[in-house]
Amino acid sequence: MTSLFNLDGKTAIVTGAGRGIGKSIAIGLAEAGANVVLCSRTQSELEEVSGEIQKMGRKTLIIPCDVTKPDQIQDVVYQTKNHFDSIDILINNAGLTIKRPAEEYTLEDWNQIIAVNLTGVFLFAQYTGREMIKQRSGRIINISSVASTTALRSSIAYCASKGGVNMLTKTLSLEWAPYGIHVNGIAPSYIETQLVKNIKEARKGFAEQVEARTPLGRMGHPNELVGASIFLASDAATYITGETIFVDGGWVAAGM
Repeated sequence: MTSLFNLDGKTAIVTGAGRGIGKSIAIGLAEAGANVVLCSRTQSELEEVSGEIQKMGRKTLIIPCDVTKPDQIQDVVYQTKNHFDSIDILINNAGLTIKRPAEEYTLEDWNQIIAVNLTGVFLFAQYTGREMIKQRSGRIINISSVASTTALRSSIAYCASKGGVNMLTKTLSLEWAPYGIHVNGIAPSYIETQLVKNIKEARKGFAEQVEARTPLGRMGHPNELVGASIFLASDAATYITGETIFVDGGWVAAGM
């Protein structure tokens, strides 16, 4: 059975790979056998992740990239193809949020979140998908959120962007299935990343509220998204496309 999850010889691009969820997924894919292209805006963080992966005997390529810049995304695809010949897996992970009541939300903040969380996911999928169409194979995994289906206070732009990611996932899966491309999503609840730690520091009682709301009684760890990522990227998921798997400690299932 372990051969189903083997990613030997595969090439994966991971956005937001310098920290948190992206870092954990990038290292996890490498442990499963993949070579990994590491993307984010901060090169020093990518170099640290690259060092960990290279110790496993896997190859890495560092390409700093802002997902709101189409020319930079195109460059990532071009360099990856030149370096590794194929693009087998894309992890669309880069994202951000700004917490503010809806009536106080500025258009600038709205546009920034939509640009990173939704437009950036679309553009990376589009540019990568064009190569996967030529190959007639590929796996695209978009990191969504429980906020795609349940409302979070002071997060109107984030919720809207992640809801869009879910529909983008479904639509791309429909259009690209004839080319052997599988498009799926992973939707976590609150994960102990630096972004969430910043919110915890800024909002007294926030962590306690999240833990009380979550059936498993705690926040998640970035490593807890690795299994779902490897599964969707591997031959264990050959008949799954258009789905978003919730890795949320029971958040969406919870009632009163």
